[in-house]
Amino acid sequence: MKRLLILGAGTAGTIVANRLRPRLSPGEWKVTIVDQEATHYYQPGFVFVPFGIYDKNDIVQPKRRYLPDNVELILGEVEVVEPEQAIVRLTNGQTVGYDYLVIATGVSPRPEETPGLMGPEWHQSIFDFHSYLGSVALAKKLKNWAGGRLVVNVMEMPIKGATAPLEIVFLADWFFKQKGMRDKVDITYALPQPDAFSRPIAAQMLNATLAQKGITLRPEFYVDRVDQANKQLIAYDESVLPFDLLLTVPVNVGADFIGRSNLGDQLNLVPVDQHTLLSLEHDNIFALGDAAALPTMKAATSAHFAAEMFAENFVRYIQGLPLLPSFDGHANFFVETGYDRAVLLDFNYETEPLPGRFPHSTLGPLPLLQESRLSHWSKLAFRWVYWNVMLKGRPMPLPSQTGSSEAKLNGPVVA
Repeated sequence: MKRLLILGAGTAGTIVANRLRPRLSPGEWKVTIVDQEATHYYQPGFVFVPFGIYDKNDIVQPKRRYLPDNVELILGEVEVVEPEQAIVRLTNGQTVGYDYLVIATGVSPRPEETPGLMGPEWHQSIFDFHSYLGSVALAKKLKNWAGGRLVVNVMEMPIKGATAPLEIVFLADWFFKQKGMRDKVDITYALPQPDAFSRPIAAQMLNATLAQKGITLRPEFYVDRVDQANKQLIAYDESVLPFDLLLTVPVNVGADFIGRSNLGDQLNLVPVDQHTLLSLEHDNIFALGDAAALPTMKAATSAHFAAEMFAENFVRYIQGLPLLPSFDGHANFFVETGYDRAVLLDFNYETEPLPGRFPHSTLGPLPLLQESRLSHWSKLAFRWVYWNVMLKGRPMPLPSQTGSSEAKLNGPVVA
């Protein structure tokens, strides 16, 4: 029996399991997925928790619920992958073999990578918001915070949920306005790139939106260390950014086993062909979602598009057909801007986020690169779509590639 082993039961891994299990004959294929956590988090919802828009019931579900019954789930931590033997060793001593391996273990924040970030002020005046515990702790803090200098910063790029820091600053502006204390809060967004977004046309629009809302943009601020005693971010050039409340995105790094297995780069991301997602070193290893070293945004929708295209390509591959260069780096997401409005961005490796309409270029109905109430309500509705359609690998009425008008459906079963 052939063995497909998926490491990681997050967005990409779960979608792959759901899309491939019906395509792989149960008599010929065993599908196993390994993850160290039993809980699945709706990570795009983390930005809503600090402001009381979402709570635990909106973003937390058991992983087993979203996997097919005939997919084996092993709860355990990966120690190392041994490609020459085609085995994965877990920290509990268990060994799992494979014929094909999919790495979808994402990235995680590493606050310990920045000197001074961890310490007595962690979750007191310094908070992360890319984790469930961090977002909950921040929610408690904001209930009674009296105001002052609020700094949102990104330590290094790339990060998962690349627009989440933008959403945090926009939602904070709205939150404090609703509380009648916006004049008591000075909001600064500091990041290590020239603009609020990495693509120039979208950056121009988002830079202007920040300015309109009275939010200071501090570009190209490269943090060297944090002085907790004096509540300061200190850059490599020794410039200082003071804060009373710091909302930070720590350095994001891939899973440690990727480094131990010599499968990744300096950030423990797996180098792959950017169009097929096949490892550059091994012809039976793929990497999807945030775990892959790709020149595209790390986001749930990007992982979804990659997983969808990969599933179709994988079926070809095991039939002896060449992989098609299918994945174009497609990503789209809503950027919450507060006041019941959001901006929709849609782009890929080559195409910039541009004004227009989505998913149909004429009929829309969603405007691109423009604040709208419809985009805000669509973002809130996306949570239901995520839990009930996307994760389960069901066809979505959205194009898988930028500019495409067709969504791929499940195909026939293969041996």
